[in-house]
Order: sequence, then C-alpha cells, then structure tokens
Amino acid sequence: MSKLDKLLRELCPDGVECVKLGTLCSLITKQTGFDYTNHIKARLLMEPAENAVPYIQTKFFAGKNFNYQTDYYVPMDIVEQFPKITLDEKCILFSIVGASIGNVGLFPGERKCFLGGAICVAKVLPQYDVDYVYYCVESHNVQHQIRRKTKGAGQATITVEDIREFEIPLPPIEIQSEIVRILDNFTNLTAELVKELTARKTQYGYYRNKFLDFESSVSVKTIGDICDVVVGGEPPTDCIKGDVRDSTHIYPVWGNGKEVYGYSGTYKIDRDAVVISSIGANTGAVYYKEAFFTPIIRLKVILPKDNRINARFLFHALSGTTIKSKSSSVPNMNANEIKAIKIPVPPLDVQNRIVNVLDNFEKICSDLNIGLPAEIEARQKQYEYYRDKLLTFAETGNTILSRAEQSRAEQSRAEQSRALIKLMQYVFGYVRISLGDIGSICMCKRILKSQTNTVSGVPFYKIGTFGKKADAYISQETFNEYRSKYNFPKKGDVLISAAGTIGRTVVYDGKPSYFQDSNIVWIDNDESVVLNGYLRYCYELKPWKASEGGTIPRLYNDNIAKAVIAVPSIEEQKRVVSILDRFDAICNDLTSGLPAEIEARQKQYEYYRDKLLTFKERG
Repeated sequence: MSKLDKLLRELCPDGVECVKLGTLCSLITKQTGFDYTNHIKARLLMEPAENAVPYIQTKFFAGKNFNYQTDYYVPMDIVEQFPKITLDEKCILFSIVGASIGNVGLFPGERKCFLGGAICVAKVLPQYDVDYVYYCVESHNVQHQIRRKTKGAGQATITVEDIREFEIPLPPIEIQSEIVRILDNFTNLTAELVKELTARKTQYGYYRNKFLDFESSVSVKTIGDICDVVVGGEPPTDCIKGDVRDSTHIYPVWGNGKEVYGYSGTYKIDRDAVVISSIGANTGAVYYKEAFFTPIIRLKVILPKDNRINARFLFHALSGTTIKSKSSSVPNMNANEIKAIKIPVPPLDVQNRIVNVLDNFEKICSDLNIGLPAEIEARQKQYEYYRDKLLTFAETGNTILSRAEQSRAEQSRAEQSRALIKLMQYVFGYVRISLGDIGSICMCKRILKSQTNTVSGVPFYKIGTFGKKADAYISQETFNEYRSKYNFPKKGDVLISAAGTIGRTVVYDGKPSYFQDSNIVWIDNDESVVLNGYLRYCYELKPWKASEGGTIPRLYNDNIAKAVIAVPSIEEQKRVVSILDRFDAICNDLTSGLPAEIEARQKQYEYYRDKLLTFKERG
C-alpha cells in the first residue's frame, strides 16, 4: 500500500469535500484599465533597469515555467502604488481573455514582478498548499468549469467572480503535500526531457557549425554562384485559403514558409528547394520544402543550378548562417541580397554525409512521431492522466496510482566528445583532435624507495629501465593492493616516457609489472575512437613539446592533453596499423624479417669464417 493510500484511509475514510477557490485565497483580483491607462502605460520601459520589475503578460508563463525576460518593465515607484497586483509571493495566475483562456501558471515568487492585463492573480492562504491548488485549477475538473463560465462571442472572457466560484477537492494538508510530491515528480521528468530537447537542439546547432567550419581548402561560394533565386508572386487564381486541401487542390501554396497559405490545383516549383521568408517579422527564416508547390510574395525560393549541390546541405548551411534584413519599419530582403550570401561548398560526397548526420539530429529534435518530442508528448499525457486521477476524490474518496521510477543520466563530457569525434570521422574521413579528448591521462600510484628491493617480486620499471630489464621489484602484496585501488594500465594500453628521453613507448602486455608514477604515463583510451596500435605510432612520430629548465626534460599532463593528432575512421586506423606493423616486424622483429635474416647471415658468416680459417696442420 502506498503512502497516499494509507493517508486517504486514515484521514478521509468518508471521502473529500469540495470547496470554492475564493475561500482558499486571501486575494483574487486583476489589473484595471483605469490604472493601466493613467499610471502604467506611459511609464513602461523597453529594457531591464535597476529600479524596475518585469511586466508579466500571458505569453510569459505556462504551468510551472516562468520567463522573467519580458517585453516591458515597470518602474518601482509605480509598483509600490499597486500592492494588490504586485507579484512578490508564490501565487496562481489565470489567463482571462482571448484564445489563451484556461492557461494557468504558478508564479514562483523568486523575484518581484508586476501583473499585466488579461491576467487574474490568486494568492492562496498559507494554511493551504499553493502547489496543490495550482494542480487542481490545472486539472480537467476546473478546466471544464472554466469552459462553462467563458462568455463572449467575439472576445472570450471569464470574470474574477467566476474564478472565485470554482470548486476543488480539499483533503487534509498531509494528503495535499503527498499529491504535490507525486505530481512534481511527473512534471520534473517532463522538464528534464524538455531541457534535454533544448540541449539536443543546441547540440544540433553545434554539430552543424562544426561540420560547416571547413579548412581554407574548401571553396566558398555565393548563393548566386551555385543557385537560382525565384521570387514568389501572387497566389494562383484557383487557390483556396487555409490548411485543408481537397481532391482538386492538392499542391501547397506557401506564404512566409512557416504556415501554409492555401492549396491549388497547379504548382510553380517542381523539385525540393530551400525557401527564405523575405518580408515581415519572419524575415531571414529558412525552411525546406518538398517538390510541387507555389511560393507567393513573401517568399524567395533557392534552387541549386546543378546536381553538385545537395538541396538539404544548402538548407543546413543557410540555417547556420546569420541572414540580415534591411533596417526599416517592415523587415525585408530582396533577391540580390540573398544571392550575395556566402556558404562553404565541399565535395558532394561530404555534403551527403553532413546531410545524413544533421537530418537525423533534426528528426530527433523536431519530429513529433519519434525522439524526444514524442516522448515529451507521451509524458505530458501520462502526467495529465495521473493528475486527474489523483485529484478525483469526491466520487470515490480514494485514488489509484501506480508508477515506475525512472532515471535519466546525462552523457558525460567525455562521452559527448567521443560522439562528436565519430561523427566528424564519418563526415570528413578524419578529424584532428587533442589527446585530452581521447581519454584521461593516468599514472600509477607512487612507489617509495623503501617499498622496493633488488632481488625478487613484481618488476618495477623506472624511467631508466623503461623498455628494458627491470632492476627493482615490489612485493606481490603491494602490487595487488595498488593495482586494485589505484590507476593501472589495461592490457594493450600504450605507456609513454614523460621524463628524460621523452616519447619512448611500450605496449603493456598484461603481465605483472609496475611503473614509476609521473615518469611513465598512459591515456585511458576508448578504442571505439582510437586504436591503441594507431595511438602508439602517433606517439612515436609526435614532436613532443617537453618543459625545459629542470634537471631533466619533462612531459607534463597538460603538454600531452594539448597535443593534436589526425584520427581517421576505425577501419582506416586498422589498415594503417596493419601496414606499419608489417614494416615494424621487417625492421625489428628478431624472429622474422630483416633482423632474423641478418642474424642468420651473421651465423652463416661466422660458420664459414671459422671453416675458411681452419686449416689442416702440417705433419
């Protein structure tokens, strides 16, 4: 049995009474037209100021989300004159005019604000849980009451008196608090998803900019060089306005690119294209439109001149470009201004790979049928279902609630970095990255001289014996303890000398061995990004920047982390390592290749030398 079930049985065995909202609040009021006209309107500020507070309109709140970055700000001397409509404590806001009627917000009370028009404020008495009351007025029950009380054919309105009459169930405060806890968990989960979606959109923009930040070898072209720009005209004569098509009007007519203007039986553009809104507040907005449509006056259509330009690449490139309009009372831009926009133009195969990656990101961020938008919508529906279940007391005197605990962990910085590396490899074939982005730089825990001996135990390699035969040992007990508690290389990790002769490498073979702390280091490497074998050859070729001035040259962690290497795809790394391994064997392997042949020739020489120089003695 849940905590809520227990509380309901103990405290509400006979059900829960409903009370009017007006009895739960110390104040339910709104701003008056007289006050606004005579005292407020003339003094509104367009920018934040030290002695001014945000002026709250309905568009700046939605549920528990509150935006303090508003269009206007009210000087404090005015605010102090109207304490009833000053927001300085946690309270509930209602939209009471127009299409937004029923929109409810919870003002958090974190900072002082001033109530705008078309909003009613309800300040809940301290003996009641304001969050509980908020969830009640947001619920289906009260929303239904709002719809019943809404008046007006042209401009819909609801009065303060009507709001005071709304009825909500009122269980004891212990039950209110428990319901708030449960519903807060639901809203927090949704808020986390929204936050993650915002982060994904930021990530999309970051990747887009990364992919389009080419080296100087990539040519930069103007839109006019590579595309035709078609100017929208008047709507087709048979165009039917609105977003509903019929059997004869099937081709969309686009006005500003965002909302469809109407539908027609004819079309002007017969292939997929990029469009830019060129008049009004939406000027500079970039959209991608599928083939068979007609643009009208507010729209410019960009069509690649040949198949060397991928239209989807063009869309992503322009989406990441700041497109400036003419400064005037009505923002606008003409075809010549669009033709002058410059974008990088890589080879077509690179364009296609960029499109593949960015299209997937865009789908995850925007498609309502998949990814986070779909999950957010599902979570919202789930929240609304449980909210209404939890707040339905009058009929049953009980509630039913079962939910599974879920957790979502954010990707670590390292994971995000590796994901970016893989994407860049896919798009460009290779990526230049710092070693610090591959993994953390590690070293063994320090071994004191008193912990070593020269006779037996686990070999302890110091900088002088690194890659050679050890002349010192540590006990098996110390080795087992330090290996389990502290940093220790994995089999295959590439160890590198960081003192004396800088940059010598040894591949750890997994046998019991220990290495001298900061003098011998390695990167805790994820081989899904960079193979250890490839990393070893990069180390050997790297012109390390050692720090001078001490007794011996040193290679500090920061020097290693900032070193840059070129990393191709895993497949290409394998090919490179395979070739270099064969050369290495030919040059260095004592059991094969030239060293073995040289040794055999040396033995052959010695044999024949001795044979040739062995004579029969005279009798």
